[in-house]
Amino acid sequence: MPKTSLGKWAGRLLAVFVVLIVALILGMELAGLMPGTPLVLTLGTCMMLSGIAAFVTGIVALIRFKDRSFVVILAVVLGFFASLISIMEVVERIIWRSTH
Repeated sequence: MPKTSLGKWAGRLLAVFVVLIVALILGMELAGLMPGTPLVLTLGTCMMLSGIAAFVTGIVALIRFKDRSFVVILAVVLGFFASLISIMEVVERIIWRSTH
């Protein structure tokens, strides 16, 4: 378990990220939600924001406060992937607009 309050925040944000990604997957598979609907867009945006926030708080807890618990490291790793996905979405939109 994290020792610092920032590490605990990273763990909470990681939990929100995981819950939202599970809700998004189950909502699209079981409830038949289509991509692009307002509910899917809202869930996806909140999921990515919580993942990026978990990454930032986890990095600060790791570097500044030396909190090297498993939860903080997992928050950094999964938050890094959320950041990469967000960057790829932006780059894809820019490239698509420039070619069409």
